[in-house]
Order: sequence, then structure tokens, then C-alpha cells
Amino acid sequence: MTIYMKNNKQKEPSPASSSPPSYSYRRFFSAPQYHLFNLFSHLLIFGFGLLIGITLTLFLKNFSLNFQIQQVFTPSFSPSPISTSNITTSNNDTKVVTLTRDRLRVFLKPDKAMHNMSDEELLWKASMFPKIKEVPSKHHTPKVAFMFLTKGPVLLAPLWEKFFKGNEGLFSIYVHSSPYFNGTVPQSSVFHGRRIPSKEVRWGDFNMIGAERRLLANALLDLSNQRFVLLSESCIPLFNFSTIYNYLMNSTETFIEAYDFPGQVGRGRYNSKMKPYIKLSQWRKGSQWFQIDRALAIEIVSDQRYYPVFKKYCRNGCYGDEHYLPTLVSIKFWERNSNRTLTWVDWSKGGPHPSRYMRMNVTIGFLKKLRYGSRCQYNGETTNICHLFARKFMPHALDRLMRFAPQIMQFN
Repeated sequence: MTIYMKNNKQKEPSPASSSPPSYSYRRFFSAPQYHLFNLFSHLLIFGFGLLIGITLTLFLKNFSLNFQIQQVFTPSFSPSPISTSNITTSNNDTKVVTLTRDRLRVFLKPDKAMHNMSDEELLWKASMFPKIKEVPSKHHTPKVAFMFLTKGPVLLAPLWEKFFKGNEGLFSIYVHSSPYFNGTVPQSSVFHGRRIPSKEVRWGDFNMIGAERRLLANALLDLSNQRFVLLSESCIPLFNFSTIYNYLMNSTETFIEAYDFPGQVGRGRYNSKMKPYIKLSQWRKGSQWFQIDRALAIEIVSDQRYYPVFKKYCRNGCYGDEHYLPTLVSIKFWERNSNRTLTWVDWSKGGPHPSRYMRMNVTIGFLKKLRYGSRCQYNGETTNICHLFARKFMPHALDRLMRFAPQIMQFN
């Protein structure tokens, strides 16, 4: 009982604290004024609370969103080791990409050539991916990308099959054919599934350059591709795979033919409206068929300065495929370019098209001449191996090419 009384005494309010807290203020306000002051105080407190609530809500929402994104892109269980790599974008921003081993394999070596990207998306992606400074894989093997620009099938495919046989993992194949071509390729062929999304290409039209850039962009998506070769349906290899592979991989230069030609089919095709971006003194001519490295391939698909100028003014007999790359390389990348092509073509007869070779033209002596009949510079040394490929060989020549390939070109 004593404890009960003691607690009651402790709970009794003192006379000083028995009046309401606002008692002292009520002496200075009338009843209406007091209620107005009380309302204003509550509104002020409510406003501060609302401001703090909004701030906390935005913070928590942002935190929750980031957490959800991290949960989506980060698997809860990953049996494969994780690899990271820095990617530098075109705006010089650096992003960290986290890849599982399986995703890394697909990232480095896309399984399929066909996709549903537009040209703009493809070129953007191709110009971004190769900016990775180091390929995060111990099993990375440099490859040569063989890019075929054709109307339909690769006419000399059986010869190329012999060329590629036994060298799997050292090459990639990309075929840009007419979008109206609906032929099929046997599943056993190295060309099976290697067609890329294409657009119509007309001879002499600037859309030929669009097709070349499209091939390069697709090939750049495979980070293993380090050398890029443009070929036609009538091209043949003059040496076996190992010789061509080593020649390309060990070269310190790119191979784009570029020269100043003062005649009507040279400087005569220049459009003065290209100034000030391209001057007449910078105008160059050369072969369409090139062999380049990854660094130059990136620059070509990323070009937003000279490509639009050519596209707008290189028309009506300009033949952009003979001038765009020679001019671009001579202006910006001439230090590392050899100013020659590795594809042999005979223009000695004149006319708009080079010589064509049928069955009767294919002899052992002729093939030897193509292989060793010239002299040039390679990595600062004189050599008689100046051409690795040749054109234009017609389908009728295939049987003789197949017969001479093991003996002359040392296939297999």
C-alpha cells in the first residue's frame, strides 16, 4: 500500500505544469486569433513533414530501382567465374561490363551472323564493342574475317571449302548477298548460316560502300577478328591458309590501294561541292578490294565526317567504291597504309570491267605468275609475294582450280 501511494505521488503534476503549454500564449490572443495561430502552426509542421516525406520517398524509390536492376542483371547463382572489362564509349565514358563465362563466350564470338539490328544500330554497336582494350580471355585466338560481297551464292565455294578445311577457329566468314537471293547452303558447308542482313547493291552505286561497312560492322562484333578481307564471288586464294593467315597477321601495314590519277576516271570524278571537307589534292583512286586491321575497320564504320560527304556528292559516274576508302585513308591513316591491294586484278584491256578468266585460262604457269610474278615491300623488306588473292574467275574455271589447288597452292 505504501508503494502504491508513493507511485501516485510521483505521478501527480506540479502546480506549475498543470496548465496547458499554450496557456501563456492565450493571454496575448483573443479566441479567434488563438485558433488561427494554432492552425498556422499545424500547417507549418505539416508542410515540413510533407517535404521530408517526399525527399525520403524519392531516395528510397531510387535505391529500390537500383537494387531491382542489380537483381535482374546479377544472377542469384552463377556456377561460372565472373569476368569484368572496361569499355570506352564514343563519348570517352568508361563503363564496367560484368560477364559470366558463358556470356563472355557469346560476347567474344557471336554464334550467328543473322540478326535484326538496323544499319544504324549495327554500326553503333560495332564502333562501341571493339574499344575494349584487352580481351578478357586466356583462350583468345586472333582470326581473319573473310567477307564475301556477292549477288547470290559464293560461286567458287568448293575451292574455298578446301582452303578453309583444317583451320577451324582461325577464320570467320560473312556473306553479303542480294536480299532477294533465296538459295540454300548445305549444313556441312563453312558458308552455312554465314549470311548477314543485307540490302540491295547496284554496280557503280554508292550503296556498295554501305554494303562494305555492313560487312565490316558484322565482323567487328566478333572480338577475335583482327584482320578483315573483302572478297567477291569470283575471287580465289593464291596460297594455302597458313601462308595467307601469317602474311596478314604479321603485317605492320594495312592494304588499301590509293593513288592520284589525273585523268577523267580519276580527278575527273571529283565534285567541287565536297570542299572544304575534301579537296581535289586529297582525292584518290584505288581498288575496291582491301585487307585491313581492326583499328582501321573501327574507323571506317565510325566515320561520320567523310562518309556523308561522299554519300551526298559521289553520284552519277563517281564510283564511290573506287574512291571513298582510298581518299579516307590517304587523308587520315596514310602512315600505316601500304598503298597497294593484295588482290590481283587485270585492267590492261581497258573498259569498265577487269579481265575474266574461264577454264582455258587456268594453267599451272598462269597461277605461278599470279603467285610470284611481282615485287613489292612487306614490313620494310622486298618480297615476290605481293598478291594473296585474284579475280575474276568464272564458275567454268572451277574444275581446273580444284585440280591444281593441292599441287600449286598446297591446300591441305
